[in-house]
Amino acid sequence: MTETITKWFADFKADFILNFIDGNRWQLLLDGLASTLKITACAVLLGIAIGIVIAAIRSSHDKNQTKLRGLGGFILKIFNAVAKLYLTVIRGTPVVVQLMIMYFVIFASSNNKFLIAVLAFGINSGAYVAEIFRSGIMAVDEGQMEAGRSLGLNYFQTMIYIIIPQAFKTVLPTLANEFIVLLKETSVAGYVGMTDLTRAGDMIRGVTFSAFMPLIAVALIYLVMVIILTKLVSILERRLRNSER
Repeated sequence: MTETITKWFADFKADFILNFIDGNRWQLLLDGLASTLKITACAVLLGIAIGIVIAAIRSSHDKNQTKLRGLGGFILKIFNAVAKLYLTVIRGTPVVVQLMIMYFVIFASSNNKFLIAVLAFGINSGAYVAEIFRSGIMAVDEGQMEAGRSLGLNYFQTMIYIIIPQAFKTVLPTLANEFIVLLKETSVAGYVGMTDLTRAGDMIRGVTFSAFMPLIAVALIYLVMVIILTKLVSILERRLRNSER
């Protein structure tokens, strides 16, 4: 029994050295992790920007569809139709397909893999963020809009300074969970040759012909990041609940 355990530890140590120490292959995982975090951070910002715009258009149309008149009403209907088409297409197709279309079709002449990955994941995330924000905006009491208008603010100023900040506070926990999902979705960036965390693990596997150690390492790194982010979301939700008391 002791010999078996000793042999197992010896094999484990040899496998660890082969996959991570020899050739400084651990550096691949570190560089891949940095790429994953940068893609996620930039895609999050892009997704929020797109989501807020789409949510504002959709909620404005839904709240005022009985009052839409003239040129302004017609333009809002057009914007709403475009927004609905965007949501249908983006939420109805896999993110990996969108990423490959972005890389091999739309930006076929570009070699900026990082920018293409950020655009693909940001546009994809924006569709889900938009619906999250829309639900938050629709949940804000109608009296808040009337209060803003009574203070002399126009519709857009009221949305920016009064409605959206309240909606943001309401949807913040759900939004944070969407970002956790986005972090894991970036694992398919390797399909366009981007050396993210998952791709780095696969590169190590391709060199050492050992699948267990590098892939388990990648899975553990993702797991640790998700656990940390989930804990932060829990703390955020608790503070939001306490602030409402």
